[in-house]
Amino acid sequence: MTPLWAPSPAQAARSNLARFMARAGKAGAPYGELHRWSVERMEEFWDLAWDFCGVRGEKGGQVLADGGRMPGARFFPRGRLNFAENLLGDAQETDAIVFWGENRVRRRMSRAELHALVSRLQQALAAAGVRKGDRVAGYLPNLPEAVAAMLATASLGAIWSSCSPDFGVQGVLDRFGQIEPKVFFCADGYLYGGKEFDSQEKARAVLARLPSVKACVVAPYLNTPVTVGVSLESFVSPFPPEKVAFEQVEFNHPLYILYSSGTTGVPKCIVHGAGGTLLQHLKEHVLHADVRPGDRVFYFTTLGWMMWNWLVSGLAAGATLLLYDGSPFAAGGRVLFDFADAEGMTHFGTSAKYIDALAKLGLTPRETHRLAALRVMLSTGSPLMAEGFDYVYRSIKEDLCLSSISGGTDIVSCFVLGNPLAPVWRGEIQAKGLGMAVEVFDEQGNSLTGEKGELVCTRPFPSMPLGFWNDPDGAKYRAAYFEKYANVWRHGDWCELTPRGGMVIYGRSDAVLNPGGVRIGTAEIYRQVEQLDEVVESLVIGQDWGGDVRVVLFVRLRDGLELDGELVAKVKRRIREGTTPRHVPDKVVQVADIPRTRSGKIVELAVRDVVHGREVKNLEALANPEALDQFRGRAELAKN
Repeated sequence: MTPLWAPSPAQAARSNLARFMARAGKAGAPYGELHRWSVERMEEFWDLAWDFCGVRGEKGGQVLADGGRMPGARFFPRGRLNFAENLLGDAQETDAIVFWGENRVRRRMSRAELHALVSRLQQALAAAGVRKGDRVAGYLPNLPEAVAAMLATASLGAIWSSCSPDFGVQGVLDRFGQIEPKVFFCADGYLYGGKEFDSQEKARAVLARLPSVKACVVAPYLNTPVTVGVSLESFVSPFPPEKVAFEQVEFNHPLYILYSSGTTGVPKCIVHGAGGTLLQHLKEHVLHADVRPGDRVFYFTTLGWMMWNWLVSGLAAGATLLLYDGSPFAAGGRVLFDFADAEGMTHFGTSAKYIDALAKLGLTPRETHRLAALRVMLSTGSPLMAEGFDYVYRSIKEDLCLSSISGGTDIVSCFVLGNPLAPVWRGEIQAKGLGMAVEVFDEQGNSLTGEKGELVCTRPFPSMPLGFWNDPDGAKYRAAYFEKYANVWRHGDWCELTPRGGMVIYGRSDAVLNPGGVRIGTAEIYRQVEQLDEVVESLVIGQDWGGDVRVVLFVRLRDGLELDGELVAKVKRRIREGTTPRHVPDKVVQVADIPRTRSGKIVELAVRDVVHGREVKNLEALANPEALDQFRGRAELAKN
């Protein structure tokens, strides 16, 4: 094999990571040596990362306390800082945020304007009674005002939590009802696929069952009349802009509450700390994604996905945020690339499913767009198949670092991600994250290379959650990550470390198929099936059958196609030739839609429950719960 891309010597020399390695006394060393140092000399690494990334705050003299405990380790236990202060930086006239609402709304906000809005919101929130430790909720599109509201919340030492406006009323209550916010932000509506959707009726229904809220603030987007709460302008109108006052909080003070997907019950409320989130994000932006001052960073996300929290931290690295709200397929699928050209996008972040969809549509952005400034493409949400790597370099741009990244809401960051000094190999995530003691374990807790197993982290890291909300003794937190292997974080991904130090992820370990006792990652099957022109997307489960497990594959076909014996044979042949006979499904079944979470991930476990006649406990977690009906009582699955 040859790499798909490798940095030129000049590109490597300009990278932040090369400068960091020189500061660490590792200039010219292999990345593996730097990584070993970063986990073996963890305190030295995180101390240097703080300085190199320019964190504003006080370290407090100790980097790590109780470093042998997972959970229980505490980074910078006497440190103090303010998250918002680190993101806002100086009040300059340069762009802080550029916003596109599909191809209809375009706005920009300078750092000085962002400072002014945060100042006014801070004063208004304080007047509404928000204090350190209180919760503020955002039920918002991906607007500049959402960033400002989060920063104003963090400036006071309060806690921010958000979800996107496509969530239904019960889905919002399942989340915000647990944390009892004092102030609730929403918008007058949002755009998707060229259509306008009202947000205020749902907000009114939420507020009727959320008695903790003292003020509802409506941000303008569609510029329709405000019918619930008060307008943003009215909320801040008594307060002229002043210098923002930043409440210095403990390094491990709560900053964000994020939520598990909630497909197996009420979502878990995962509490993340201010310092750990900041330091981890700065490390990932500056060292792994090579974000530099003046860069223009984009990620296609909503406020219901942790990638929004990750994206906004780009402000701390000196970048301009490029925010987009709406369908990524507006303007014939060209809108995000139009945005990239118009704004000199340097970092294009998206999901693996979006890249797959572009390939299926046959779009070739390299022929229609310049993409002159684009240096890095980031992909997450599900494993990026090897063919997705091929598509990016063939049809988008040859000279860029394609960084497939993987982590999760659980850590609001990544375990494995990009390396601007290393080649990109087809189908592989480039590197373990610095400071992250990532390994792959077998069932007995033995470390593996070149074999499939569980993704684990054997040493603490700053962005470990502070815990779960309403889990006073930490029992739910420990059960979620530390039950299988003592004192080791088990993440729940089924994966393989490659001899080059990269990683391949095959899907969630709880969705792994087990026919005849052989464990198969679902992504191994998706990779083969979704190369077929006839198949738009697929979902695979294991069905209990005859005292064993049989593999069942559901396929969504191109419009107008029907699954027949010839296509079934073609699907099975492709899987057998690309994998092993064990991977070949016993049943292939056509469906009209694939159910997914609101962040776009397919829900194999929910489908497995439906097929086995079990209740799916939280339909509100799904973007299209009606799709589950197609999997219920299928005659094809009641016979051999």
